[in-house]
Amino acid sequence: MTTSDDSPLYPPIDPYTSGMLAVGDGHEIYWEVSGNPDGQPVVFLHGGPGGATNPDQRRFFDPDGYRIILFDQRGCGRSTPHAASPGADMSANTTWHLVADIEALRTHLDVESWHVFGGSWGSTLALAYSQKHAERVRSLVLRGIFTLRKAELDWFYEGGASALFPDWFERYVAPVPPQERGDCMGAFHRLLHDPDPSVHGPAAVAWSTWEAATTSLLIDDDSITKFSQPEFALAFARIENHYFVNRGWFAEGQLIEGAGALADIPGVIVQGRYDACTPAATAWDLHRAWPQAEFVMVPDAGHASTEPGIARALVAATDKMAAMPPR
Repeated sequence: MTTSDDSPLYPPIDPYTSGMLAVGDGHEIYWEVSGNPDGQPVVFLHGGPGGATNPDQRRFFDPDGYRIILFDQRGCGRSTPHAASPGADMSANTTWHLVADIEALRTHLDVESWHVFGGSWGSTLALAYSQKHAERVRSLVLRGIFTLRKAELDWFYEGGASALFPDWFERYVAPVPPQERGDCMGAFHRLLHDPDPSVHGPAAVAWSTWEAATTSLLIDDDSITKFSQPEFALAFARIENHYFVNRGWFAEGQLIEGAGALADIPGVIVQGRYDACTPAATAWDLHRAWPQAEFVMVPDAGHASTEPGIARALVAATDKMAAMPPR
């Protein structure tokens, strides 16, 4: 099967099976499988943290060649309990819980090893999973590299990116009292967990739309509309902020320093040259630490996987990985 003439992605498909998997701590994660039941298994790790799966994510993979596995991470999408629920408890929602969930899903679906695909936060999770379970990873396709180092978080959430988006940054910090703007992530943590909807609601929308407004080379109004929906925004903002104030439960620089564990894993790193959310310096640092991976700098793109140049590069990468013999 080939991609359609007007899109770099494969045509839309529906799942042939789906379900909920209990992963402990009262959490159940939604999962689905599409494509070829006998194809090479690939797991898609969505962004955020706190985003969710959507039908277009299936389209990065040739459905004739891949068994395509998507799931919603803890607290978001169709997984339960939802982070927007009153009194939602985040204590059992960490990077290492998610890494364990990926392994639980692999076992549940009777997968021996699989290709791993992740962009933005999904690249973080893919790196964490692959460094811990390298023997289960056939290949890695990563986009918009994000490793939660302090400089990366400070750039986007504490003012660095305001040099490019001063209008949207002003909207982002609007809910934060001026005296607290020296630690925006900490201030948002307080606001997002305030029980008063008139406090946590506007804070969630401000946090979420800041990301939506800055992900693509040109402003995507549809993305801003989606990210400003109150229930989505609250779950997204609460989970992201929870992960970021805790630095992902990583030591500083851990994922770059641990990249030697990936040496035997085929990989492709796709990065937009003008990515304002996860600037190219991080992708380059990973490339230097993992030189065995192919590095693709897309010259006319920002962060979003929906940008044509990035989408084309990702489809080319998954096609390439499907053609490789299992390691």
